[in-house]
Amino acid sequence: MAKEAGQKALADARVPYSAIEQACVGYVYGDSTCGQRAIYHSLGLTGIPIINVNNNCSTGSTALFMARQLIQGGLAECVLALGFEKMERGSLSSKYMDRTNPMDKHMEVMINRYGMSAAPAAPQMFGNAGREHMEKYGTKPEHFAKIAWKNHKHSTNNPYSQFQEEYSLQQVMKSRKVFEFLTLLQCCPTSDGAGAAVLASEAFVRRHGLEGQAVEILAQEMVTDLSTTFEENSCMKMVGYDMSRLAAKKCFEASGLKPRNVDVVELHDCFSANELITYEALGLCPEGQAGELIDRGDNTYGGKFVVNPSGGLISKGHPLGATGLAQCAELCWQLRGQADRRQVPGAKVALQHNIGLGGAVVVTLYRMGFPEEARSLVGAIPTSSVSSLEGFKAYPVFQEINRKLQEDGEEYVKKIGAVFAFNVKNGPDGKEGLLVVDVKNGKGCISTDPDLTTDCTVAIDDEDLLALMTGKLNPQTCIYMYMWLSFIAATGVDCTRLVPEVSLYFITQ
Repeated sequence: MAKEAGQKALADARVPYSAIEQACVGYVYGDSTCGQRAIYHSLGLTGIPIINVNNNCSTGSTALFMARQLIQGGLAECVLALGFEKMERGSLSSKYMDRTNPMDKHMEVMINRYGMSAAPAAPQMFGNAGREHMEKYGTKPEHFAKIAWKNHKHSTNNPYSQFQEEYSLQQVMKSRKVFEFLTLLQCCPTSDGAGAAVLASEAFVRRHGLEGQAVEILAQEMVTDLSTTFEENSCMKMVGYDMSRLAAKKCFEASGLKPRNVDVVELHDCFSANELITYEALGLCPEGQAGELIDRGDNTYGGKFVVNPSGGLISKGHPLGATGLAQCAELCWQLRGQADRRQVPGAKVALQHNIGLGGAVVVTLYRMGFPEEARSLVGAIPTSSVSSLEGFKAYPVFQEINRKLQEDGEEYVKKIGAVFAFNVKNGPDGKEGLLVVDVKNGKGCISTDPDLTTDCTVAIDDEDLLALMTGKLNPQTCIYMYMWLSFIAATGVDCTRLVPEVSLYFITQ
């Protein structure tokens, strides 16, 4: 998993591993130096410093935070942040029973206020935070259920989501009870997964011509527990409400932005209760009004914010060490316009929130780093290992076509005016893939959306597709295939460079 995430991050950044000067690797469950083992045998042995981090559920964003600090401090220009987790089945548990548990003081707060039941500790802690919100502000169980209903619905458009099934509100509320009002479908699952991001200095980005895709971290803050966590007999504060509020406040002050400027949010919905109280902690609504925000639909498409378009931890999954980096990846795709069917229209500012009990929270604000140079990236080669053509023989040609569309998509749309779909069969290990090339609308795009209306759909073997694109297969069966070859010629994509063993005739036609 670490290999796949790391290699995809490097490919997305167009940066070789040899350019990575340091790596920050996060995981919660594993022996010391697992980061080295993951990198050595998947990315390379270059002798770079590798720093392993564990900050409970905020481990992934802690790796991101450390990588950014290395660059800010001038210690490196290009750093890899990597997170992964292989989890045991069942609820989280402590591994070291012969020493003080780092959560014991947090548990005392909950026990003093509400007591302790036989349910797993994590849903009790967050469930009691939701219970406190209900007592203070009149929030209803339906409000928490609506959050889970939304996140499961969002996840149906995410190829990386652990669960991709949509549920009705009644199904959410009537699923197995875990603790108090929290039902199974309102709780994050046990998950395996990995995520990665490449961070670089502005000088590095400019030197390598990466401005068009660079996402800037506008502000980022890590906050740990405050005295209020333990002194105010509040379960909301015990699970990190004040940490989140302070981190968000510092981020908005540092960036000069306000919560109203945010378009898309990935926040830590380990349980529906935590998403609800975090709306208020991040300033998305006044304290006590999260229920009203939910009822207005201001947490989903068509509302004021889109929260957890990925499906969140509840449905996308929560592999502890990877979660913060998965959130980062989702927000980068959203800002670039690469999120396919879950794309938030016009997303300009993104907010990330990742928290770990014990505790630490990392809040981050993002936007495109060079908006004047970042041409439309909508529909770029998708990142899904399921539905993209990555690994197929014709894939390098589509990558180059995508780059050409980013540069001069409007011109090609004027010249071609057609949408081509390729159902590609017999790829690597017999894999099938779908790729839609739209050279008809807007600035053009490449997508995996099967619902797009196409002018020409071709079911073709990987070998034959390569032959078609390199002039060795006669396209006369379909006028649109002539148009496709004309488009390839117009873009000037040199398939002899991308696939050097094949001669290409139509570039010169």
